[in-house]
Amino acid sequence: MWQVTARSLSRASPRGLQRRLPRPSPAPAAPHRCSPTPGPGTAPARGLSSMAASVRLSPAVRSLFDEPLAIAVQGLGPRQQVMLRTSLRDETGELFQACARYQAGDDGELDLARCPALPGGSFSGLEPMGLLWALQPQKPFWRLVKRDVQSPFILRLEVFEGHGEPPGRLLAQAQHERAFLRDGVRRVPVREGRIRATLFLPPGEDPFPGIIDIHGLGGGLFEHRASLLANHGFATLALAYYQYEDLPQKPSELHLEYFEEAVNYMLQHPQVKGPGVGLLGYSKGADLSLAMAAFLKNITAVASLNGPVAITVIPLSYKDKTISPLTIDEQQVKVIDSNIFDCSDILTDPFQAPGNQSLIPLEKAEAQLLFIVGQDDRVVKSEYYATEVCKLLQAQGKENFQILSYPGTGHCIDPPFFPLYPTGNHPIFHKRAVLGGELGAYSKAQVHAWPQIQAFFNKYLNDN
Repeated sequence: MWQVTARSLSRASPRGLQRRLPRPSPAPAAPHRCSPTPGPGTAPARGLSSMAASVRLSPAVRSLFDEPLAIAVQGLGPRQQVMLRTSLRDETGELFQACARYQAGDDGELDLARCPALPGGSFSGLEPMGLLWALQPQKPFWRLVKRDVQSPFILRLEVFEGHGEPPGRLLAQAQHERAFLRDGVRRVPVREGRIRATLFLPPGEDPFPGIIDIHGLGGGLFEHRASLLANHGFATLALAYYQYEDLPQKPSELHLEYFEEAVNYMLQHPQVKGPGVGLLGYSKGADLSLAMAAFLKNITAVASLNGPVAITVIPLSYKDKTISPLTIDEQQVKVIDSNIFDCSDILTDPFQAPGNQSLIPLEKAEAQLLFIVGQDDRVVKSEYYATEVCKLLQAQGKENFQILSYPGTGHCIDPPFFPLYPTGNHPIFHKRAVLGGELGAYSKAQVHAWPQIQAFFNKYLNDN
């Protein structure tokens, strides 16, 4: 990861801004496929050591999805070889798994915080949370999505004897809930005026810093990020803007007045601290958030996750002005292995044409801006866009920006421990395309970026 602030940007040459830090140690070239789960009735093996093996988790029964989970196995034989496997089914029943090979210590204890994983599994090395971040779908190109945040994901952990394929005897197992709502967090459906959203309120009656979370293309209402932010003390509104209930299914243009209504709703809420709100936008939601900062009042801070800095795909209107989206050049679509598309060059470069009308006039924004970008984003050239727009802001005397840039990180940036989604449905063409990202680097980026987002909003929304 490298960081650019207004001060460092003024000292750096344009070439220096495009530098890359060494990438983290790469994950295996091809993710290891865990062997099929044994059928029901498999029992723990007996007589392998002086005591039965058991899994020890901390927290023991339930944890929040974005929180670390300590994993240990006790009661193994001295230096016994075992394979650990985690399994999780999504809300459609699709299976995600990860596995790793380990060797217990001389005392028969295996603590993932101290024992490195051996080669041959989904990952290797000292990775205490590897069995979570390395989860991969058994159905190719499938993404882990959480629709109902009121119910947890159920994580299953199994310990098998040896390093063979298929796995040896089952020695121990445990289940654990990975939840999205802390006790006391309230989920409030919002149907006020035109707004279709869900508000998450932390426990207590005091006013909290307010954030509006806006997702990318694809429509619908996504609540996972907003619910997790509420656990950390933010009143967070997950906002739908098309293809949800009575919102337009295929809008020919989006109206900034709709998003302005959401801002006003938040600021009038008795449990939202004013005088401004924060915006967290991902992909298309990021360009909408940046446009809100440029044209609307009371926007204090914006975090952009792999977003363009110009209007894309759908025109945006506000009052008597309409901003046309960047032109898409379908001739730039490339076909790579197995009919998978590479669409990384389809958007016209807004910085190559002076006065490009799609470019968001961020010089008008008074909000603090945080650009979080993946250097391997294959949907939007988010690192390039962020760097270029910050140079323009710098030239106009602005210092209200910073960039966090992550190597080996693709278009999808979720809260910690969501699985890598490097190839999947393209948000514009709706065909299978490269989205970017490498397993180990991506997981480290999510773990680092998430508290940075919270610290950013805490700093600027609580200083009002």
